[in-house]
Amino acid sequence: MRNSKTRDLTSGAPMGLLLSFMLPLLLGMLFQQFYNMVDTVVVGKALGVQALAGVGSTGSISFLVLGLCNGICAGFAIPVAQRFGRRDYDGVRKFVGNMILLTAVLAGIITLVTTANCRNILIWMRNPEDTFQFAYDYILLIFLGIPATMLYNLLSGIIRSLGDSRTPLYFLVFSSLLNVVLDLLFIVRFHMGVAGAGAATLLSQLVSGLLCLGYMAKNFPILHLNREDLIPDKRYIRHLLAMGLPMGMQYSITAIGSIMLQTSVNTLGSAAMAAMTAGSKVGAFVLCPFEAMGSTAATFAGQNIGAGKPQRVRTGVWDASILGTAYALVLLVVLYFCGGSLTSLFLNPGDAAAMDEILPLSEQYLLSCALFYIPLLFVYLLRFTIQGLGYSGLAVVAGVFEMVARGTFALCLVPSLGFNAVCFASPAAWVMADVFLFPAYFHCMKKQGCAFRFPVKLTAAKAKG
Repeated sequence: MRNSKTRDLTSGAPMGLLLSFMLPLLLGMLFQQFYNMVDTVVVGKALGVQALAGVGSTGSISFLVLGLCNGICAGFAIPVAQRFGRRDYDGVRKFVGNMILLTAVLAGIITLVTTANCRNILIWMRNPEDTFQFAYDYILLIFLGIPATMLYNLLSGIIRSLGDSRTPLYFLVFSSLLNVVLDLLFIVRFHMGVAGAGAATLLSQLVSGLLCLGYMAKNFPILHLNREDLIPDKRYIRHLLAMGLPMGMQYSITAIGSIMLQTSVNTLGSAAMAAMTAGSKVGAFVLCPFEAMGSTAATFAGQNIGAGKPQRVRTGVWDASILGTAYALVLLVVLYFCGGSLTSLFLNPGDAAAMDEILPLSEQYLLSCALFYIPLLFVYLLRFTIQGLGYSGLAVVAGVFEMVARGTFALCLVPSLGFNAVCFASPAAWVMADVFLFPAYFHCMKKQGCAFRFPVKLTAAKAKG
């Protein structure tokens, strides 16, 4: 039942498998961040600081809602990876059929709730009057696009669970380029304002989702569903919800702390809002390798646990830790010398006053975060591995740790320390999450019959033998 489009991650050297699986995934994420950055660059340069601040102020609430959606879809894909690792292809089809039904229902509910309460959310977040309408026009369209976003994330997650990380990349590259064209067309040509940026993102996500759907129907025989596969089954639905909801809640709980922080930043004025927006956009782009490692770790862990090979999970985590730490150190050096130039991309060079006020703040924010990128690496790596092992509930607890840290900075330190506290809120959240994730990971591995030891020693022992 397999074909050349699927990939088995349960045999072969973990380092090579991780790299070959991760690189297409990374390129896809880079392109996704690229068209997100294009939204911000075009808005900042064409529409000004207030528009940039307004769009940026929606980042945390967008992270909460879209993080919930993306987390649910990622969690739904884990049982598919596990059944695929066991060669249980009937189970794969049953899970996929129930995933489709659940996702359709959840997408409708989330879209209805968010669009109906969009204005009230921005009021609660104390969005300033001069940026409010910009924020509303943008985030409303993002919320209307939730079904398209979930369509792409669900289908690309299924494809990756079967070992194919390249095909979603191709579709994402196409939709990213489409998004750039639509941004320029809607904002510069048709003068649609920030609503044009939201519409461009919505349409691009829809196109990438439809491309995934057509590709799956043509190239994956094991996903050709029967009518019985689309009949709701309580056992499969309970399993999917047990994996998807905690993963979605983990993103949302983390985002609550980000919303609290953004609310505090909004009280510091549009300059601080724009600085955080510019720094966050650069950070999101350069941190794509960490996110790619995390998604790769979830699929790798899922397939190998399904195949009864927990020791390969431990070795994979070790190899990914080495790669990620090296990247974090290189990234710190690059951002130290080039961080200011990168954040300036989002500002209008003709606005000297804005450049003088915002640029130093955005550079300070970016470098403060860069000092703690190694702890952030393990937030991604360990959290996703734990989810791939089947313990999604523990990831929710890690999200609570992050929320408490950001909330403490937002409520207690930003009012007195200002932007300096903003810069270290996320690093504190990453460190707090790791305080929980490290013992949680070792606990999960022990339950799988794989006690802690260094894989390097294991490899050396095998070499001697």
